[in-house]
Amino acid sequence: MTNTLTLTTEELRALMEAALAASDIRAETARSIARALLAAEIDGHKGHGLSRISSYTAQAKSKKIDGQALPKAETVRPGVLKIDVNSGFAYPAFEIAYQKLPDMISETGIACAAFYRSSHFGVAGHHVERLAKSGLIAIAFGNSPKAMAPWGGKQALFGTNPLAFAAPRPDKLPLMIDLALTRVNRASIVSAAKSGDPIPEGWALDKDGQPTTDPNAALEGTMIPIGGAKGAALALMVEILAAVVTGANFGTEATSFFTAGGPPPGVGQFLIAFDPFAIVPKDNYDRRIEALLSMIETQDGARLPGSRCHALRAAAMDNGVTVPANLVEEARAIAAAGPTS
Repeated sequence: MTNTLTLTTEELRALMEAALAASDIRAETARSIARALLAAEIDGHKGHGLSRISSYTAQAKSKKIDGQALPKAETVRPGVLKIDVNSGFAYPAFEIAYQKLPDMISETGIACAAFYRSSHFGVAGHHVERLAKSGLIAIAFGNSPKAMAPWGGKQALFGTNPLAFAAPRPDKLPLMIDLALTRVNRASIVSAAKSGDPIPEGWALDKDGQPTTDPNAALEGTMIPIGGAKGAALALMVEILAAVVTGANFGTEATSFFTAGGPPPGVGQFLIAFDPFAIVPKDNYDRRIEALLSMIETQDGARLPGSRCHALRAAAMDNGVTVPANLVEEARAIAAAGPTS
């Protein structure tokens, strides 16, 4: 059984920020990353939380990801924002989008942000939720290193290629939908390989296209898309938006999000947001969305997407966050070691 420790949210955030700042990462970037990883950990997205400290800091130290880089934003049309992540961490670039898109949308009604030369962007849903809190509907797409074959094929072409959607609700947290297009995220298979545990059948195929429960064989093979051919088609859609439109690397060109060697991943993300109240009066929108969502909430056994996160957030504020003890010790050691240069 894994030994665990319970930290307050502030203790966990400070620990992660210290480890990041000690690893050739600019102070304000370390703060941005730590906020994102804390949010992921609280919401139960463990593969995007504290467990990322090891790979993020190793990549910064090896210069695979430039921890000193600053993103560059350019408004190329009234409703189009183009952001060069500059081979750095993605989170500061998204903070630029949070700041700029609402002002753009106040004039245009709809706007988009295209990110290129980017890296792992964490929980896709958190980016759209941030915009939905300001009254916008938002959709995000991101590509990632190859892990999934096109339907009927055997060679990996697409990544897990997440997409997310968020919509505001009156006097409540936004509705948030977040999904990877593979049946499980790749971090879960990497974790199983490290621990020597088998993976459930239905997660992945080996290099010959056969079902496997061996995580190492899965990492050499491909991951299975959600919904079969439909999931693979959605992955193609995401690849077009996040890589073709932005000019970012394809999943076949991107390097691993987990290892410190090689060039930057150079992936892309695409974010669209619009003001629903430019189309429908706010009181009408509020009444209609709550009527729709109540049909789900009042049905026995049904729950709204993202609702589990709301309960976890409340629990974290009251009781702290429970995390593996070995990851805490690892982060403390990284923080104590200091920068390499």
